Amino acid sequence: MLGEGPLASSLVQAEQPLRYDHGRDLLWLLLRPWRLISRLLVLLLHFTGLAVRLVTQGSSTDQAVQKRLAQTVLKTLTQLGPCFIKVGQALSTRPDLVPGAWLDELTKLQDQLPAFPLDAARDMVETDLGQPVDRLFRTFPQEPVAAASLGQVYKARLGNGLWVAVKVQRPGLETVIRRDLVLLRLLAMVFGPALPLNLGDGLPAIVDEFGSKLFEEIDYDAEARHARRFARQFRNNPTVMAPVVVDSHSSRRILTTVWLEGPKLRDPEELRRHGLDPTALIRTGVTAGLEQLLEHGFFHADPHPGNLIALPGRTGDKGHLGYVDFGMMDEISQDDRLIITDSIIHLINKDYESLADDFIRLGFLRPDVDRQRIVPALREVLAMKLAHAVSDFNFKQVTDRFSELMYDYPFRVPARFALIIRALVSQEGVALRLDPGFRIVGVAYPYVARRLLAADTAELRDKLLDVLFDQEGRLRLERLDSLLSVARDTGDGQDVLPLASSGLRLLFTADGRMLRQRLLQTLVRDDRLQTQDMVGLLSLLQRHFGAADVARGLAQSLWKRLNPLAV
Repeated sequence: MLGEGPLASSLVQAEQPLRYDHGRDLLWLLLRPWRLISRLLVLLLHFTGLAVRLVTQGSSTDQAVQKRLAQTVLKTLTQLGPCFIKVGQALSTRPDLVPGAWLDELTKLQDQLPAFPLDAARDMVETDLGQPVDRLFRTFPQEPVAAASLGQVYKARLGNGLWVAVKVQRPGLETVIRRDLVLLRLLAMVFGPALPLNLGDGLPAIVDEFGSKLFEEIDYDAEARHARRFARQFRNNPTVMAPVVVDSHSSRRILTTVWLEGPKLRDPEELRRHGLDPTALIRTGVTAGLEQLLEHGFFHADPHPGNLIALPGRTGDKGHLGYVDFGMMDEISQDDRLIITDSIIHLINKDYESLADDFIRLGFLRPDVDRQRIVPALREVLAMKLAHAVSDFNFKQVTDRFSELMYDYPFRVPARFALIIRALVSQEGVALRLDPGFRIVGVAYPYVARRLLAADTAELRDKLLDVLFDQEGRLRLERLDSLLSVARDTGDGQDVLPLASSGLRLLFTADGRMLRQRLLQTLVRDDRLQTQDMVGLLSLLQRHFGAADVARGLAQSLWKRLNPLAV
């Protein structure tokens, strides 16, 4: 019969492709008035009392009042189910839309619901994969190991003995989400202007952005592609692993991957009982996150403790980490990556005017913004934090303060940056849970500085030239000093020789031609050797590396230059 097996499933999916289209979905719901009316009554019942409180108390400056409002919003969204839980989680990363007093409450929103029955899960597996569960798996448990708003995960065993994670979507989820997104958009159009959000009539556009991402998240075919792409990015990195997708046991609503065995990154004492170093694992997570954002441009947007598995082994000062759940992934363009690199460099150099330009280029500020207001605000937030060691810089404290600025000043979070903020906040949350003294920026700054000084791409070489030389071609020793200071401030005792080696190697390769030319031009001006600049440069290098390190780095660079087979 057509009602059974993968053919029926594929035909049903062909009728309703997994993509967000509010116009199509509105028509779909209007043709099903029983679904529209019943759900609308439920939403109105929940939102009427909430709307009255928002109208009467939303403009209050009393922090206690705002906190109680946030708690009411939290409870309401949880009761309304998967779509609205995801709404709350999305809003928790949008300080330009939500008052600061709400943000901490919304971050507590748990993506957990009671598990749905085993029979429903088995029926979905058999419908999508076309075989009885007992033939597909040697063992399939009675209870899931985890249940969330969109699906639940079982630890099962294949016929060949391989343990796998089987992710099964909640029954009827696509229909529920289509229905709720239509109604949510209608409510946003009607009530958006009255809500205490720093956006007004643009709220439906935010719903559209959210809907597109949510539909991608419930498409397990897309998640399988994400997992494969993520694994390819880190194929040469032994510290990061992604589970292999089992294609024969996967579909659009079922995703089967190889089981990664190890504790989650929740409890430092549990990690130590397994013989693992929490700080080494944090360092892996932070550097992997930076590599995703600044090198690959494809990143895991939900690195919370439940999605990070501590694996045995260690490489250098880093532990081995497994990522799971690739439903919430995003991309960042090459242009944005370079501008973010610029902004970190400007932070290192405390250049707040250029940082304001970076915010404009990224879309956080409009081009016509009043810089006389913005630059002092940036200095106020960041100067105090940067007055101390980079390792003391706390990203969460800064983002909390920026939340206030974004609500009081003309800041906006561009749609493409909402998930980046979520990833960064989640990553630091994991770090602080395992090691309260850990500072994510204490790893991020040296990472960027080292990458810039190595200049292994044409774009980074251009950035390095912009940083080191002023508009008249003179070497800015103070900026090189700042970069080297930050690059060495890893807090992990990392040897500085590779840094000296990579910098000197750049000088003796074809890639460093422009750097050599600019350096010679600044040291030889008006047909005279600028001995003061030369002495300043040599003194700076000796202070950071010592004569022995520079000599060893120079020797290694020359050897690699002369011997292409040298490793």
